[in-house]
Amino acid sequence: MTISAEPLIYGLIFVGVLVLVEGIYLVLFGKSIRLNSRVNRRLQMIEKGARREEVLEKLRKEMDQHMRSRSIPLYSLLADKAQKGAIAFTPNQLIMIMGLVSLMAFVGLTVGTETAAPIRLVASVGIGIGGVYVWINHKANKRLAMIEEQLPDAVELMVRSLRVGHPFSSAISIVSKEIQDPLATEFGVIADEAAYGRDLGEALKHMAERLDMQDLRFLAVAVTIQQQSGGNLAEILMGLAKVIRARFRLFRRVKAITAEAQWSGKFLSAFPIVALIAINVMDPHYYDEVLDHPWFVPACFIVGIFLAVNLFVMRLLVNIKV
Repeated sequence: MTISAEPLIYGLIFVGVLVLVEGIYLVLFGKSIRLNSRVNRRLQMIEKGARREEVLEKLRKEMDQHMRSRSIPLYSLLADKAQKGAIAFTPNQLIMIMGLVSLMAFVGLTVGTETAAPIRLVASVGIGIGGVYVWINHKANKRLAMIEEQLPDAVELMVRSLRVGHPFSSAISIVSKEIQDPLATEFGVIADEAAYGRDLGEALKHMAERLDMQDLRFLAVAVTIQQQSGGNLAEILMGLAKVIRARFRLFRRVKAITAEAQWSGKFLSAFPIVALIAINVMDPHYYDEVLDHPWFVPACFIVGIFLAVNLFVMRLLVNIKV
């Protein structure tokens, strides 16, 4: 039995793309860009001698640059995730990286496989774009999950600051110094914007819309209403913190209950592809008799469409809003 190494080569090249992009990211922007850094990135930049307004301008540019580039062809697929992940790469840099890793993937496929040139070209472009998208999607999901987990503690810290007599702008500044990234830098930007005259409610609303998080929208609305009609902001925020924690616990419970259905959908969609790869590895000539059949390629596309529809339907069924 002859074993083909080509499927393994494709997988290794895809993993290599992810490692390469992460390496370039850390080399260009330093380890401070990591979300698990003990000192948040904004304070680290200030400690290195950068002026406050320079840090604010740089961070705001990184946070807003992707949404302004949605009109770039193909980049609209990445813009929303890159925005939520606060990717420091500029849109042009991301496009260049996709081109670079696609070229490297093509070279790797040329050296390691005997696939026809058109197939290698399509596969390398797919690996380049898909690898960058997977990397950005991972960064965005990880960042949003950390923000959701940090937010109740941040709101409770603001409540304690308000109760000892600090104004709300000082409470925001305290949060930006006492907690870790990614929420620390987000609140640090809001504190700096407030220091230069921007309305706090407007700044919080902008952050909530940029991150597309319901809990942040609640916070922005609570602050805006208190600014317009008055009231005990500390009590309002304490109630909000309790609501956020309750929603977070309920979301975790729903996620645990629907985990079986989610993995069932992923397994049912991935199994045919895994089986196809395994068959090709164990017997590379298994499909030789049907490769030239006129319905072979259309059938492959139809199967792929059904697998994608299966994933989409299963995601809709378990996507319960909390």
